[in-house]
Amino acid sequence: METLVQAEEQTIRGPGAATHPRLRRHKVGADGREVTVYLPPGYEEDAGRAYPLLILQDGQNLFDPETAFIPGRTWRVAETADEAITQGEVEPLAIAGVANAGERRLAEYTPSRDWRLGGGEAAQYGEMLMGELLPLLRREYRLRSGAAETGLGGSSLGGLFSLWMGLREPGIFGKLAVLSPSVWWNHSYILSYVEGAGRRLKDRPRIWLDAGDAEGRRTLADADALDARLRHHGWRQGVDLHYERVVGGTHDEGAWAERVGPMLRFLFPAKRGGGAG
Repeated sequence: METLVQAEEQTIRGPGAATHPRLRRHKVGADGREVTVYLPPGYEEDAGRAYPLLILQDGQNLFDPETAFIPGRTWRVAETADEAITQGEVEPLAIAGVANAGERRLAEYTPSRDWRLGGGEAAQYGEMLMGELLPLLRREYRLRSGAAETGLGGSSLGGLFSLWMGLREPGIFGKLAVLSPSVWWNHSYILSYVEGAGRRLKDRPRIWLDAGDAEGRRTLADADALDARLRHHGWRQGVDLHYERVVGGTHDEGAWAERVGPMLRFLFPAKRGGGAG
């Protein structure tokens, strides 16, 4: 079946929000999955420059206050990236937010099937990202190729998916943003997956991992266990792993918005002489 691709060059507006001029919308796949693409400052002016890419899950919550799970509360990805890039803290990059599938979100973001909750369709969703979305984005925009220039991320179940997919396909995704991951899924399946992946991987993705200390004791303990498992297999805190217990951090869009800047600075630090130019 031929892939449906529709691009719209438009700004995103929301209640009380300023218009952002560098957001583009696409529809990908037979189901018309919406993808919102953020382009960095200077993208139009510097036509000879190519950029790294970060793909984030739950795209409804990243940019547009009108589509956010809690109306009016987004991750403020565009505003935060603009500020960090302009200040020379983060390398200019493109960020693609992929809308979740609504009622099928749990199924698509989970890598294994739970006997009670179902799920386990992450492999198919990942194939869409690699086989349809990445080719589209690299065709439409000036993006660098290679795992070192391509990141994947999300929160909660989106964080679970992103970690699993990055460990499954380290030759494609070399930077992972794993915010408040749902380690609990299917009896902490991801811990055993990390154990197996850790033994076979030669090139380890660079990982941002966090959990808020107000997300509940189990969530924090699970994140601690994941951090310990990663470090056991060679990830090094402050080198290719950043694990943070976020003081006062909760499990919601407002809390994750506060972590976008630090996450970008760790995964995509500005090169010497970098910035928006």
